[in-house]
Amino acid sequence: MGCGRVGSTLARSLEDRNHTVAVIDSEPDAFRRLGPGFNGDKVAGIGFDQQVLEKAGIRRADAFAAVSSGDNSNIIAARVARETFGIQQVVARIYDPGRAEVYQRLGITTVATVKWTADQVLRRLLPAGAEPDFRDPSGTIRLDHMMVPDVWVGSRVSELQEQARARIAWIDRLGEGMLPTADSVIQERDELHLAIREEHAALAYDVLARGPEHGY
Repeated sequence: MGCGRVGSTLARSLEDRNHTVAVIDSEPDAFRRLGPGFNGDKVAGIGFDQQVLEKAGIRRADAFAAVSSGDNSNIIAARVARETFGIQQVVARIYDPGRAEVYQRLGITTVATVKWTADQVLRRLLPAGAEPDFRDPSGTIRLDHMMVPDVWVGSRVSELQEQARARIAWIDRLGEGMLPTADSVIQERDELHLAIREEHAALAYDVLARGPEHGY
């Protein structure tokens, strides 16, 4: 939802990666930003209206991004996508940092304007591991961002790091960053920033999905 500079860039980036995209905007003229090469659906309407979302194909969607210029519209649309249509991968653009923290607690990933880029939303929409946040110039080390899988909640950071052959650089917890120690315990809704060697990335994601092996 939203076909401004960020929304149009995000839509084209997703389409370039062979994803099917639908864009909603209340102003039909906004779709010109997509350019003539855009093949996705363009739906004129209010992005939190359920009928508009249905027309855009929300029931077939894997992810939803609310990136209009209004906090209220974005958060209402994000909540409708998540709570009414059951979309798990939802990202909302929020200008107000205080509000952003509240909605993080509701399970809606928020990106504040102070750290805003279309690339950051893209990384949060795509499946885990598809697009790292960063690679060092040699291509050896990558930095990945992901929501902690439920199977790891209650485990120690040291346990995850050893089994996944990765390092947790920092954790976003309830809207704030924290540097974990080896004895830190992973909590529900933690967002992990993992430093991983490229050749260990597949192993790390497999371990994260599978859960801890006790007595490892």
